Amino acid sequence: MSKRTLIASTVAGVFAFSGSAVASLEELNELHKEQARIQKAAVSSQEKVNALFEQSQDLLVEYRAVVDQSENLKIYNDYLASLVADQQRGIDSLQRQIDSIEATKQGIVPLMFRMIDSLEQFIELDIPINLEERKARVDRLRDLMANSEVTVSEQFRQVIEAYLIENEYGTKIDSYQGSIEANGTEVTVDFFNLGRTALLALSLDQSSAWVFDKATRTYQPLGDEYLSSVVDAVKIANGQIPADLIKLPIAAAE
Repeated sequence: MSKRTLIASTVAGVFAFSGSAVASLEELNELHKEQARIQKAAVSSQEKVNALFEQSQDLLVEYRAVVDQSENLKIYNDYLASLVADQQRGIDSLQRQIDSIEATKQGIVPLMFRMIDSLEQFIELDIPINLEERKARVDRLRDLMANSEVTVSEQFRQVIEAYLIENEYGTKIDSYQGSIEANGTEVTVDFFNLGRTALLALSLDQSSAWVFDKATRTYQPLGDEYLSSVVDAVKIANGQIPADLIKLPIAAAE
């Protein structure tokens, strides 16, 4: 091979090698660019993954809060249900009591009318202590029973109170003014009653005295031997003199 031919071959080889190196460099650059894009994409993907993870964590916290709230609401609802059940039991109990009260009213109202009738009859048969006052009390009770604005319990209370007052007449000493008929004349007197044991009357001038006779239901005059005792009895009842032994006409028990 001539020198010229050898040089030409060498130059051709150099150009061929240079072309190959240039091609490899371009491929390497492309690889770097592709790797950069991949890394960028990976970073973007990781950011998305991180964002989704944070979002999932927030959702998890919110879910747990909702679960806790749901449990609390369930407990609270159970508590309210127990209160409602207890209130319903109270309502049922009150309704039973109301029904019982209505049934009681149906029995007690006729009883009160019978009690008033018995009280009126008793007063008519009893010795006439505060007779007008006692009759007026019975009339008030009858008016009370006809008053729709007065409750049954109040009506019953006043009927019982009237009976208690009647009971007191038999246990206390009392004096009050009134009038009796003596010898066809109405005389103003001071009454004195020793419970229901004796009912006496003393004229205001203290010159005459009478005793109520249960058998005849009239006032019978007393002799002078009782006059001073009746005067003292009225004074004792009025608190004018201290209590003392006195002589009174007491009917013997049969």
